Amino acid sequence: MELRTLRYFVAVAEELHFGRAATRLHMSQPALSRAIKQLEAEAGALLFARSTTGVTLTALGTVLLDEARALLDHADRVQARMSAAADVATITVGILGDATDPGVARLAAAYRRNHPGIDIRIRDTDLTDPTCGLRAGLVDVALTRAPFDETALTVRTLRTDPVGVVLRADDPLAHRDGLPLAELRDRRWFQFPQGTDPIWQSYWNGGRPREGPVVRAVQECLQAVLWNGTVGLAPLGHDLPPEFTVVPLIDMAPSRVVAVCNEGDANPLIRSLIEIATAAYRH
Repeated sequence: MELRTLRYFVAVAEELHFGRAATRLHMSQPALSRAIKQLEAEAGALLFARSTTGVTLTALGTVLLDEARALLDHADRVQARMSAAADVATITVGILGDATDPGVARLAAAYRRNHPGIDIRIRDTDLTDPTCGLRAGLVDVALTRAPFDETALTVRTLRTDPVGVVLRADDPLAHRDGLPLAELRDRRWFQFPQGTDPIWQSYWNGGRPREGPVVRAVQECLQAVLWNGTVGLAPLGHDLPPEFTVVPLIDMAPSRVVAVCNEGDANPLIRSLIEIATAAYRH
């Protein structure tokens, strides 16, 4: 059994839902289902009892969950000891949204100056996980946007950005200098996949339930606007093709750019990155 497949299994076992687990792992649901079926074939029995409402662990699945968690914890400890023995310090940074943000560039330059021997790995993520894989253990620290569920996380605000509505350039509202959210109540909005953080979804829906196409990435959002006239929200100041315009929303709370790590994380490299980010984003 591969460690990667065991991580897939643990995600499904903890979520008890293939869709939510796929969202958490940032992979497609069919690919996740195939991996679990292959694992069941190797085990020679079902690990999950499937139904229309979700899944439950079988007796074998319950046993494997305990063993898989132990194996993965051991593998992580082995990796940490090997890195320490090799005297190579590594941290993984998750980035959501615009990686060309000048704050990111200033942070990268300042962090290299302060920690020249550190191996920094970057994980660029889509819009379905505002923690950029932090909760799933895929990154050590995230540069992202709030709001989202902050349970067991430490969140530092780096900057606030006003928010506008993305429209096609020929939209009847595109010429306006500003719009209230109420004028968009009858429009179709972007939606994130089932299992996405509900606080995050609610914010980008303007605080109320909406209907519209499901998207995962910025380019999918723009194509939904271009092809379907869908509306969605975006921070102001981003460069867009001439086919689009962004009209400021006059009654929308600003979007917070934040640095996030796990609560109680004592890694000095992570604490240093957050402190440097705080200064870098203020310039």
